[in-house]
Amino acid sequence: MDVATRIKDLPPYLFAQIEQKVAEAKKRGVEVLDLGIGDPDLPTPQFIIDRLCQEAQRAENHRYPSYRGLAAFREAVAQWYHSRFGVELDSEREVVSLIGSKEGIAHLPWCLVNPGDIVLASDPGYPVYKIGAMLAGGNPLELPLYPQNNFLPDFSIFPDSVWKKTRLVFLNYPNNPTSAVATLDFFREAVELAHRYQFVIAHDLAYSEISFDGYHPPSIFQVEGAKEVAVEFHSLSKTFNMTGWRIGFAVGNDKVIEALGRVKTNIDSGIFNAIQWAGVEALSRYQEVLDWILPIYTRRRNLLVETFRSLGFDIDYPQATFYLWIPTPQERGSMEFASYLLDKTGVVVTPGQGFGKYGEGFFRISLTTPDEVLQKAAERIRKLGG
Repeated sequence: MDVATRIKDLPPYLFAQIEQKVAEAKKRGVEVLDLGIGDPDLPTPQFIIDRLCQEAQRAENHRYPSYRGLAAFREAVAQWYHSRFGVELDSEREVVSLIGSKEGIAHLPWCLVNPGDIVLASDPGYPVYKIGAMLAGGNPLELPLYPQNNFLPDFSIFPDSVWKKTRLVFLNYPNNPTSAVATLDFFREAVELAHRYQFVIAHDLAYSEISFDGYHPPSIFQVEGAKEVAVEFHSLSKTFNMTGWRIGFAVGNDKVIEALGRVKTNIDSGIFNAIQWAGVEALSRYQEVLDWILPIYTRRRNLLVETFRSLGFDIDYPQATFYLWIPTPQERGSMEFASYLLDKTGVVVTPGQGFGKYGEGFFRISLTTPDEVLQKAAERIRKLGG
């Protein structure tokens, strides 16, 4: 039996080679230190767990939830946006709950893209941007992020003929994997372009709360006119250490939000209400969580930046995200260097090519690993450099 062409066209799992090498190293008895996964090691705050347990005891929460999301959760999202960004949202028309932001990002092209429509996706970037476009029959094109431009796209590289066929543009700041940040002036440029050519901007804001040194990443909706052309995705995964809970949301243009909700009514049955009530608790007390986690990530960031700088690597202190994006030494390929580091030290990093062709020549390290593991990894890397 053959599979559909759309499945055949999906790219192979790019980290299979590393996974195989990790398995081989473990068989040899190597203590592997994994700095590759962006999955917070810190526990979900107890007050969120307590709210989940409380709501799980209520029989009414075990019925089918609302497809658009619990009204109280959507209201909490709107209140959080007002508190955090000064942005007003209509919780009835401009907010929809998601089973994690990945689900919404993958399904958005189904709402907007017809076969052959161009979708521009940040590269290096989250692979789901391109894959969602492919599954919808769109034509994904790379939106290159170059270090000489601070990993911000240069929109002028595309001719008018491309923009006229563009239906959707994926942006992500603070950025995974590069940790780059964007200003409101950058978002104004993107919004003006979207108005001119009538495409939709999908801004992935998953890392807005993981920031350092007094920096506070903006929302695209702080730009006038953004609601007419944009939607923004967010997740409780990174801020609240809730990756396994699968709860997120999309906000913005009411027509796009309605279309995304319509897709969801046909393919899923919403998020368990008890989880949404826990999400209400999380959003209403978000500053308590930041006061706890940000000093930890700051300490980890400083440790690894200082380690790699001492070895001659060209790396700055990132202003946001819990990733370090580091050039590979001696012009080595990213997979070659990741394999070398694993073989020599047992430390796992993510090769940049896994995030697209413009990720080649870099590797990513995640700070979502216990301090003692990071310390041990840093010591091994220093010895290798010495």
